[in-house]
Formats: sequence, structure tokens, C-alpha cells
Amino acid sequence: MTPLHTRICDEYGIRYPVFGFAHSVEAVIAITNAGGLGVFGGTRSTPEEIEEAMQRIRAAVGDKPFGIDLVLPPGMPELDNRAAIEAELPEAHKAFVQGIYDKYKVPPATRPGMRSRFVRSTEIEDQQIEAIMASDVNLFACGIGAPPRAVDRARGLGKKTCALVGSPHHMQRAMQTGIDLVVAQGYDAGAHTGQIGTFSLVPQIVDAAGDIPVLAAGGVGDGRHIAAALALGAAGVWMGTAWLTTFEHQDHITDLEQRKLLAAGSGDTVISRADSGKTLRQIRSAWSMEWEAEGAPAPLKMPYQDILVGDLLGAIDEHSIEPLVHTPAGQSIAYFNELQTVQQVMDRLVAEGESAMASLRGASR
Repeated sequence: MTPLHTRICDEYGIRYPVFGFAHSVEAVIAITNAGGLGVFGGTRSTPEEIEEAMQRIRAAVGDKPFGIDLVLPPGMPELDNRAAIEAELPEAHKAFVQGIYDKYKVPPATRPGMRSRFVRSTEIEDQQIEAIMASDVNLFACGIGAPPRAVDRARGLGKKTCALVGSPHHMQRAMQTGIDLVVAQGYDAGAHTGQIGTFSLVPQIVDAAGDIPVLAAGGVGDGRHIAAALALGAAGVWMGTAWLTTFEHQDHITDLEQRKLLAAGSGDTVISRADSGKTLRQIRSAWSMEWEAEGAPAPLKMPYQDILVGDLLGAIDEHSIEPLVHTPAGQSIAYFNELQTVQQVMDRLVAEGESAMASLRGASR
């Protein structure tokens, strides 16, 4: 048995205490088959796409457990009504976005962008939740928000439930929902993230969680980070950035995005609200710098920022507008500078983690 084995391995029937988040179905399949627990990022998928993804993953992993993650923030509009959102967008913001189109000569997108295909709304959330509950997915994770209507139903159907938290305050609210698993996501993490560093956050969440197992997230890019997470009291790790530079993830990323990821170090990421209206760590680019420039308007709240910039972001990727191309990524991107398979990444993490655990045992004698 690997020295990385923890209670989470027994509870979920996995070989390694590694939960791997990815928007790519192929990456989720590979993570699960490599001994971890793959989690599909379904927030920007339609209910039909979620249904298809769950079926594809199950067919490829057999009875191994896997999960899905949704962002379910409170305060979203009730209806999926893009026209209603667009009618409320400030003229100054629309002019600023048009200025980016003009400055960088961005051709119009031929289809709605990933963030503007539908409005983040209660209507869409309910449809996504229905698709998840109808599937046999094992773990239902909530990236932002953990509404009791969803958590209670998932648990009633025998699914494990999980909440990602970025502060002790978030932890108090998550525990009230009765979740089974907590991810303590530190400032280092890619995509939507908070303001507390991983090393500061994880022990606080472990102490607050009591008997609820905790996964450490944010900056995990080496097996030594896994050993450190276990030393901090976590039962495992949650990783997303690690899989961005894998062959299996290539179906979900452009060549230009991939080149930028492979070249990036920890200092090449920045937190910006410009994509979604919420803090999101991404590769630094002219996009984030334009929104930070003097005179730039403050990004709008979600989902207004989604609709304001969604088509532009889609056009940037579709037409490979080099200065503006960016992708969410955490500070651990420094550890991933070559294309590898998911299995190669997992093998490295495990070998490094086991070596670190052996060194700790030797140092304690």
C-alpha cells in the first residue's frame, strides 16, 4: 500500500488521494483510470452536454468513482434571458469592450462564447442539477455556493457531496448544508479563488471540519505538496492546473493557449474579475492588463460580466488573438512545462510524494 494512502482512499475506493478537476471528458477519464478521482467541470455545459459527459465517463471508467462540479453562486437571476441582461449593461462598459475589439482588430465570433451561450441563472442551474441527479455520478461538488436544494437531493440519491471553500467563513456556511467533503482552496489556485494562501487556509479548515475530510487545493504541483497537505491534516488534494498540459486535455484547449501554459511560471498568473465578475486566477495577458489600466471600468458582477465579454472572449480564442489569449491556471503551472499523459503526471506525483513521506519518516527518527 502506498504511504500516501489515507481515509479518503478507503471511503471513495480510489488508489491515490488525488481528486483531479478538468473540463475535458478525456482528462477526467484518464485521471480516474490512473487511480485518482476525476471531476468534470460542468458549469458551462448545457444539461444535454452534462448527460452525455456522464455517460461517456461511466462507459470508460466502469465502476470507478468520478464526480462533477458546478458553480452555483447565490443571487443569480431567475431566468435564462440574455436580452434582459444585455438591456442592463452600462453603455460605458459596452464601449470599453468595443474598444478592445477595435484596438486588437478582433473579428466577430461565429458563435456565442463559452460564457455567453446561456445566462448563469436559477433556470439553467435547475436544469443542470436535474441532469446530474439523473446520472450515476458518484460525487457532486459545488465550486461556489452549495444550495441545500441540490446538496440534500444528491445525498438522498446516495451521491457524495463536496463544497469548495476559500475562507473559514465559507466553511461555516458549507457545514450547515451537511456536505460530505470539503476542498480548502487557497489563493494559489487557478480559476475562481479567494484571498487566503493554501498553507494558512488548510489547517484552519481542517480544524473547523471536525470529522469531515478535507482536500487541499491551490499550488499543488509536486508530490511534496501532497505530502505537505497530509502533514497539514488534509486527507488528500484537489488539483486542476496539473491536467491542463496533458495530452488528454488537448480537446479542450487551443494550441496558442497550450504554448502559453507551457511557458508560464508561477509569477505569470494574475487574479482578475474581467472574465466572470468574480476573482479568477489566469495566465497574465493583455486582456487582464486592459481591465487593470487607468480609466478602465470595474468589471460587472456575475452574470453581467459573463454576457458583457462572453462573445469577445469566444472571438479571441476562435481567431487566436495572441496578446489577449489567456486561460485559467494556478501558480502550480510552473511545475508543468511539457506535454505529458495524465498517467505520467500521476506517476510523477506519486513517486515524489512517496519519497517526501519517506524523508519525513527518516527525519523524525
